[in-house]
Amino acid sequence: MEHTCTTFLAGKKATIDGSTIVCREEDYGNAFDPQRFVFVKPADQPRHYESKTTDFQIDLPDDPVGYTSTPDADSSAGVFAAGGINRHNVSMTGTETITTNSRILGLDPYNDESGIGEEDFVTLVLPYIKTARQGVERLGALLEKYGTYEANAISFGDADEVWYLETIGGHHWAAVRIPDDAYVIAPNRLNIADFDFASADTLSDAGLQSFIDDHQLNPSLDGHYNLREICGSQTVTDTRYNNPRAWYVQQQLSGDSGHQPTDQDLPFICHARHKLTIEEIKDLMSSHFQNTAFDPYEQASGHGPYRSIALNRNLELHILQIRNGVAPEVAAVHWLAFGPNAFNTVVPFFANVTDTPARWRDTTTKYSVEQMYWLSHTIAAIGDQHYDAARGKVEHFAQQVVATGRHLQAVADQEAGSQQDVAAYLTGINQQMADAAYQEAVALLGDLVKIAFGTAKLQF
Repeated sequence: MEHTCTTFLAGKKATIDGSTIVCREEDYGNAFDPQRFVFVKPADQPRHYESKTTDFQIDLPDDPVGYTSTPDADSSAGVFAAGGINRHNVSMTGTETITTNSRILGLDPYNDESGIGEEDFVTLVLPYIKTARQGVERLGALLEKYGTYEANAISFGDADEVWYLETIGGHHWAAVRIPDDAYVIAPNRLNIADFDFASADTLSDAGLQSFIDDHQLNPSLDGHYNLREICGSQTVTDTRYNNPRAWYVQQQLSGDSGHQPTDQDLPFICHARHKLTIEEIKDLMSSHFQNTAFDPYEQASGHGPYRSIALNRNLELHILQIRNGVAPEVAAVHWLAFGPNAFNTVVPFFANVTDTPARWRDTTTKYSVEQMYWLSHTIAAIGDQHYDAARGKVEHFAQQVVATGRHLQAVADQEAGSQQDVAAYLTGINQQMADAAYQEAVALLGDLVKIAFGTAKLQF
């Protein structure tokens, strides 16, 4: 999935309720790639795994835990689990497509024959880790041993920490613990900037520093290691496709820093002027440069100069929240939306469940308005063509769904502890959320059809 997706991360002191956030919107090309929302039971996790992209295969441990994920409906090219939360309340998203340069690839080429990549990462790592740091360490060891065939970023979270890992060349990698009071907005480029190899808040393969030093890869005048400058790209594509997305979010959260949308040196670690909510994060991941001259909906051509986060190519958005201050059984919430982000909304599904709602779980490659993935795309197809008239309806829809979900969540927080089978109880709560979201989406579709017919050409 070349040049797709946008990642947003936040530490526990950066959010209004002390949650850690690992969030990514998943994109594809200008074609449908239907997505499912599933809970993978330990019995369903493979003990022997074979990649469909390369010749890679491995025997996996016999002690996986269950986890949520959003795999492709068509698994012929691989699972592509995308992101989820496991029974230990550890979140993982993978992957953000990033960039590199010819200096790195000339010295450490990709392993196109037997390496691992986006298809594999979540399946190989998430069922076997108890902390975010363990996720970095397990994936890092796999990358060093087997290599990768592409440049990717992968993120992990638990109740205390959020980690962001980037692959470097075929076998190297580096990871940063996001400060508790900070956020990160990561588009499709290598994003890690200043990197301190001696810090307790960084991890990397053992040979990365010597790899950089021995091959004279560091352009810094003062000896600091800026991995974006050393290992990443600074292309014209970055100035139009990648950097503006980071610029817009940083403008909204941190204020005017004097940077321009095309700047190559936008910060990696950022601090907001206020504490973050799920609703605001969703709005940012649905942004298309609103209230700027770059909004495609304000252009006569219908196309803006920069690539926005919200696109017709959005497949799904997951906001993986690990909450503090609540019982561990209800702490993990897999907020999920299908379809283009400008016209959808997230639902706060509990992750400690036994199954997922059928309209989200059983997505097929054949269109069906009975399935939430396809219903969301239908809404977006009409809403995009009637944006000004539809916008208020979409905003009302999102508010209603999230409010209902938050109410059910609050009830479950109070009642779960008294349940004999908490996972079964939360599975039922998720079903109530799904039913409410689907009914609201059908009502929104009806409103949009009325709007569209009001501007039909065949009137007299």
